[in-house]
Amino acid sequence: QEQLVESGGGSVQAGGSLRLSCAASGFTYERTCMTWFRQAPGKEREAVASMYVRLGRAYYDNSVKDRFTVSKDSTKDFLYLQMNTLKPEDTAMYYCAAGVCIGDGWFNPQWYISWGQGTQVTVSS
Repeated sequence: QEQLVESGGGSVQAGGSLRLSCAASGFTYERTCMTWFRQAPGKEREAVASMYVRLGRAYYDNSVKDRFTVSKDSTKDFLYLQMNTLKPEDTAMYYCAAGVCIGDGWFNPQWYISWGQGTQVTVSS
């Protein structure tokens, strides 16, 4: 049974940093992409950063580019999201997802098969 477990969320002031972790286990299919999504209250879930596993290539939403960095530790099968210069609009539940992405469609939730339970990030002004 595939499992993704997020950790590292919390409350910080604007300008602060957090590092999210996602521990993957039990995968029975080959993931081509692992991605961080977020969802704020009353808003749709949106993809913020993705790692194409085979290519080692990272993709970012424009709203987090130059502030967030996604990385993967293949030996431990962890996905990370380093978040710097946090803003109040980054407040959301953050989810780790794994799937088989087609082309450059990493931002499309339909490609994802496995989802974690989420970790809350709250940024105060």
